[in-house]
Amino acid sequence: MQTMQVRGDFPILTKTIYGKYPLVYLDNAATTQKPRSVVEAMTEEYYNVNANVHRGVHFLSQQATELHEGSRETVRKFLNARSSSEIVFTRGTTESINLVAQCFSDAFMKEGDEVIVSEMEHHSNIVSWQLQQQRKGIKLRVIPITDDGLLRLDEYEKLFNEHTRIVSVTHVSNVLGTINPVKEIIRIAHEHGVPVLIDGAQSTPHMPVDVQELDCDFFAFSGHKIYGPTGIGVLYGKEDLLDKLPPYMGGGEMIKNVSFERTTFNELPFKFEAGTPDYVATTGLAKALDYVSAIGMDKIEAHERDLTQYAMQRMNEIEGMHIFGPKDIQQHDAVISFLVAQEGSFIHHLDMGTLLDRLGIAVRTGHHCAEPLMRRLGIEGTCRASFALYNTREEVDALVAGINRVRQMF
Repeated sequence: MQTMQVRGDFPILTKTIYGKYPLVYLDNAATTQKPRSVVEAMTEEYYNVNANVHRGVHFLSQQATELHEGSRETVRKFLNARSSSEIVFTRGTTESINLVAQCFSDAFMKEGDEVIVSEMEHHSNIVSWQLQQQRKGIKLRVIPITDDGLLRLDEYEKLFNEHTRIVSVTHVSNVLGTINPVKEIIRIAHEHGVPVLIDGAQSTPHMPVDVQELDCDFFAFSGHKIYGPTGIGVLYGKEDLLDKLPPYMGGGEMIKNVSFERTTFNELPFKFEAGTPDYVATTGLAKALDYVSAIGMDKIEAHERDLTQYAMQRMNEIEGMHIFGPKDIQQHDAVISFLVAQEGSFIHHLDMGTLLDRLGIAVRTGHHCAEPLMRRLGIEGTCRASFALYNTREEVDALVAGINRVRQMF
């Protein structure tokens, strides 16, 4: 993969920060930058094809509908879903998880039923289920982790009982970078007759995903984390399960017939897509998936794994460095959360992030929407450097130099 050639597709990477430093963008787990092809495709649609999709008989509406449904097919191929009916457009991973939590609990859960989550989940995969806990009295069971940030599969198996209705876990931790053995997690759950929702927000941009090979029942990801626009995401669901779920919201598009006495709902996937969709964003998402597919997800994975390994080696040379998560690079995705000790205590993550920013280096600080995990680790927050296909070893070197410079200030 020619990284420097790829970087030319992302104009923002030439930006100078504070008029002094070249941008070193290492906040990709929060959102990725967008290639020209994505922005240009969306601009082209707004200028030349803009019309509301579905049901319109005029030329522009037909064109816009073809683009929108063509984007759905692009997503289907990218995930290797069986049918485009299994691809539901949402606003992002968070909405996808909320959709499953509400609709699945309405269809299949009652007071005392249980959902299994893990100790490393993003808030969106905790709070969504807690809302159902308040509505219906369901319970959360939590898979513990080791000190190295790996799921305790032995403890996971013990959580199943006659009340277990669904497992909902992250594919990759947005804090630890842990690549969870989701295929094994799914296999164990299916042995108990329990479906599985996978949060793929942090895996989809970094590795090939085949939902049929995984055999997951639901899978969610966000467009903006895979070089696409904000405000668009995907929920994949097995068709037979989606058919059994009630609608998430009511309105136009998700209906067949409406009277004041009775409403009948539309077929999949439209049953879950009430209202006007962001049909321009779906075009942007499809272009982003085309972009990474043209490079090759296997090549992207290899590049980012090499970069992460190099970064961990270089960062471990820094005195007082503490990196959270698995030590084995085969279990560690393109995310490094860290703190640096100085004179017996950690330099505060906010101080570190603020001072790195003054050097043009963008990292994320805080609890990363994973407060229960922070409590498990015994800390308030971390600095997080996260990599993408356009990052380089030179940028890792700049990060290491920046951390060392901050250390000297303390």
